[in-house]
Amino acid sequence: MFRSLCCAALVFCSALVSRLPVGAEDVKIVDEGDKAVVTIDGQPFTEYRYQGYAKPILYPVLGPGQKSMTRHYPMQKDVDNEASDHPHHKSIWYTHDEVAGVRFWMENGDGKAGKNVGVQVQSAMEIDGDTIISKNDWKNGDGETVCSDTRRIRFGSVGSDRFIDYAVTWQATSEDLVIGDTKEGTMGIRTNPFLRLKADLKRGNHTAGGHSINSEGVKDRAMWGKRAAWVDYWGEIEGKEVGIAIFDHPSNPRHPTWWHARDYGLVAANPFGVNHFEGKPDGSGDMVVPAGKTLSFRYRFLFHEGDFEKADIQSRYQEFSK
Repeated sequence: MFRSLCCAALVFCSALVSRLPVGAEDVKIVDEGDKAVVTIDGQPFTEYRYQGYAKPILYPVLGPGQKSMTRHYPMQKDVDNEASDHPHHKSIWYTHDEVAGVRFWMENGDGKAGKNVGVQVQSAMEIDGDTIISKNDWKNGDGETVCSDTRRIRFGSVGSDRFIDYAVTWQATSEDLVIGDTKEGTMGIRTNPFLRLKADLKRGNHTAGGHSINSEGVKDRAMWGKRAAWVDYWGEIEGKEVGIAIFDHPSNPRHPTWWHARDYGLVAANPFGVNHFEGKPDGSGDMVVPAGKTLSFRYRFLFHEGDFEKADIQSRYQEFSK
């Protein structure tokens, strides 16, 4: 079994997060005890919900024109045009299903989670202007911490477009940390159902008018398991054409990442699932973080008007990648 050995600690600091021309004074973050509420110019943007779930999530997420960019289920149920599948797909989240042998992608209560399912528990949080800094312990079913992470989540806008910069540093605590080879991960979003590529009447989704493309020009369902620097999904939500771009930073290990991108609205950047994505031997995508060391990743979610061409996604990615 091939494993990538990450021997050097990657420095985690504010320089990890690219800066777009927006001042911190335009963004307000208020901690309400179980969630941090984010507004831009007085308008709701999102909430970082760090209690009450198996992992911290960002929900709701409001883009251009205050359109909901992610699925409401299961935080809200019986919403028109929403399929009630995969309840562990909660808006925007960061997790992985094989971490030190513990499953974190699935959740207890899903019905298919099985044994050895873990949770992420926030141990500390601070707000620094336009940025949330969150420390989290990844705990197994017995409540033991198998690893920790630090997240810097920055919020901003450019014109009517909004963005979230999401940077994560894993910390291997007492022993070497194995992040396993599985498609079930890692930096994920479940899009608004109107951005789906395919409807599912059986599960309640009657209208899906989404389109997608990646940085290599691959489109729609063919994007699954492919490597790309960015992906973009767009369509019409309540009469307005909007889209979601996700950027994988060039400094990330194994850039460009693989994408666990389904036609029903799941989109996840996953640098570990080599076995599923490329058919290589099981374990080919394992990554090992030595005890006491760290491993960092950074991404950007850009919620934009128009399709990928009108939004000039390639240029926006180049700006992010500097």
